[in-house]
Amino acid sequence: MTEMNRDLFELQIADDSESEHIASPQYSYWRSVFRKFFSSKLAIFMMILSLIVILLSIFQPMFSGYDPNVTPNINRPEMKYIRPNSTYWFGTDDVGNSLFDAVWKGTGTSLFISFMATFITTVLGVVIGMWWGFSKRVDAIMIEVYNIVSNIPATLIAMILAYALGAGPWQLIFALAVTSWVNNAYFIRVQVMIIRDREYNLASRCLGTPTWKIITHNILPYLVSVIMTSVSRDVPSFISYEVFLSYIGVGLGQQYISLGRMIQQYSPYMTSTPYLFWIPVAISALISVSLYIVGQTLADASDPRTHMV
Repeated sequence: MTEMNRDLFELQIADDSESEHIASPQYSYWRSVFRKFFSSKLAIFMMILSLIVILLSIFQPMFSGYDPNVTPNINRPEMKYIRPNSTYWFGTDDVGNSLFDAVWKGTGTSLFISFMATFITTVLGVVIGMWWGFSKRVDAIMIEVYNIVSNIPATLIAMILAYALGAGPWQLIFALAVTSWVNNAYFIRVQVMIIRDREYNLASRCLGTPTWKIITHNILPYLVSVIMTSVSRDVPSFISYEVFLSYIGVGLGQQYISLGRMIQQYSPYMTSTPYLFWIPVAISALISVSLYIVGQTLADASDPRTHMV
């Protein structure tokens, strides 16, 4: 090779590691989930709105010192039925207390009941639903329990339990959770039965993989979006349940205040002083709608099929 020809070529050293290089972009499940969620402007707006409501329900009662059993303005007629203004944003009630303070105290109680009932229902539903869908022996027993429970109206059971257990937030949480976890478990059971007989799960069984490991590693990750869908449905549903049960007088006692108790208490004022009734109703509807939209958008974002470009 002449000197001129050598200048036309460049010596290259083979690098075996280059053959292992993956050209596709790196994929992160949770990064894709949050990217998908935050691409929805409506979901972001509703999330901010929900956070404002939750923070107000936590911190505002701390500063106001509102107590539903104390009526300091009851002997001051001029403080009663003041309509919403720049001083009293939501007006005052029939005993002269600020409705703004009462609403956020009641919102905190309703959210606490809803979140706790959702947490208990979700944990029981997922744990029992997993074994229900994976074990034929458990399925034979639980399907009979489900058939009995599902044929009795859940609202009726919750009413009876709330009345029998007495008034109080924890009694109401128990009444709501015990009537709902079976439906959640059945929902998870159906999803597990769809996945359990796929080839990789059959292979895991043949290799002697423990059942709990198959459930936690092979099945549970596929159900994240399903569980989020269930949570997004349960939180506003339990708020509505609490409002209804408190409205008919079997939810919380007189010593507690919630959105449902306020709606029940101020229902006679629906026409004479409508703000007393409609403001708690509007706050209840706002919470239910915003939490549902946020939860449903997060559930859609949790589905890996929505991450495909």
